[in-house]
Amino acid sequence: MQIAMIERATRVLGKSQGYLGLPLRDELINCTVGGEGTPAMVTAWTPTPDELERLNAGASVHLRILGTMHPPVMVEVGEVPTETPIEA
Repeated sequence: MQIAMIERATRVLGKSQGYLGLPLRDELINCTVGGEGTPAMVTAWTPTPDELERLNAGASVHLRILGTMHPPVMVEVGEVPTETPIEA
């Protein structure tokens, strides 16, 4: 997967640490555990043509977390883009 620019990004993580930089959008969600107003960070990813082919053939999406503590996560498919993304 390739990092994509999330619509209405609020900041970029990791660039100063030598990573590519991960644009994200801070938002508050209504979580069944954390309740209303739970802080969340949303990122966008675009599959490569090879990954898209494998997804269409039934492959699953894998989420890799660095470290040994697994934070709560949600994985979903975003909306179809309505505007041209701006490079980070």
